[in-house]
Amino acid sequence: MRVVLQRVRQAAVTIHDEVVGRINGGLLLLVGIRTGDTEADVAYVADKVAVLRIFEDENGKMNRSIQDAGGAILSVSQFTLYGDVAHGRRPSFITAARPETAEPLYEAFNERLRAAGLEVATGRFGADMQVSLVNDGPVTLIIESKGEAELR
Repeated sequence: MRVVLQRVRQAAVTIHDEVVGRINGGLLLLVGIRTGDTEADVAYVADKVAVLRIFEDENGKMNRSIQDAGGAILSVSQFTLYGDVAHGRRPSFITAARPETAEPLYEAFNERLRAAGLEVATGRFGADMQVSLVNDGPVTLIIESKGEAELR
């Protein structure tokens, strides 16, 4: 499982000119599920997101988590995070999980974040979405449930 995490001042996801998810400060998560990912991967990444200290404290140090800062999360499924561009001119998505596997894991990920007391808005799995954001910092990180050696 791979998540691109961006600290944002605001973010929204739109489908056919309708805003389906919006937050006013917190984290935008682009969520990729890979073939072979399990509930353990979901738990590892969700728990890491919930406690990662990337919000500034009163001294300007990144010392507060999303839970501490009281921010919200906008979670957007994105299978293209597992696009392989090593060969040829078109990405291969062979390692991305099939929708029937990925969607339940994506939903479980969002539910685990909610269970941690976080407000979670989402896009719509499998839809053509337009995502807008104002990055704060900018702070952008990648969280993966498996090391590079395990991915090969």
